Amino acid sequence: MTGRDGGTRERVLPAVLRMPLGVVGGLAALVVVALGVLYAGRGTPGRADRWVFSPTADSVRPPWRYAALAVDFVGEPGGAVLSIAAAVVGCLLARWPRAAVFVVVACGLVVGTTTLLKHLVGRTIHGDGNLSYPSGHTAFATTLAVVAGVLAAGWLGLGRTRGTVLVVAVSVGGGAVMGWAEVALGAHYVTDAVAGWCTGLALTPVAAGMADLVIRPRRPCPSRP
Repeated sequence: MTGRDGGTRERVLPAVLRMPLGVVGGLAALVVVALGVLYAGRGTPGRADRWVFSPTADSVRPPWRYAALAVDFVGEPGGAVLSIAAAVVGCLLARWPRAAVFVVVACGLVVGTTTLLKHLVGRTIHGDGNLSYPSGHTAFATTLAVVAGVLAAGWLGLGRTRGTVLVVAVSVGGGAVMGWAEVALGAHYVTDAVAGWCTGLALTPVAAGMADLVIRPRRPCPSRP
């Protein structure tokens, strides 16, 4: 199956995007590790957090607070399930089962990784029981955005430069909106949100490669003499 401009709909990660997204993902992973080492075991905001934005209990008021709560719901268990289900159904309606697998694998990989990193890094906010690094909500939103960007790039048959710009741009959009909501609600520090964005950006291309391995492209039937 091919997209409008000749892009393949067999593999979810176009060949032209493997190297650039691999480089972007590698750099994002380094940021996650560096920030994790810097803030490991801490329970207070860092200099960057205080410089960018340090919300108080009433610093974000209605109607912006309502907007932040609505965005935050997407990363909550109920909202996440609805988002994943909607994406999977959309992929199946488009007759692209590999993309549906991509959605599930990417979201599962990112949720599992952020949960593990929270316990490894041990950074807290508002008390010892509230692990904050990295922001799982931001990572999840970034993952959904990157999934959409990768699939759109393949569908439209975009080249290396335009495809990479599209994927990075939508990841910034998705990560920034959710990151703002999490920081505005006081659920995370700014650096937690940055790490969440980088986590989604680093792992989603990996999930695309995994999905391409799970479901192999269909081979054309040999013609009969």
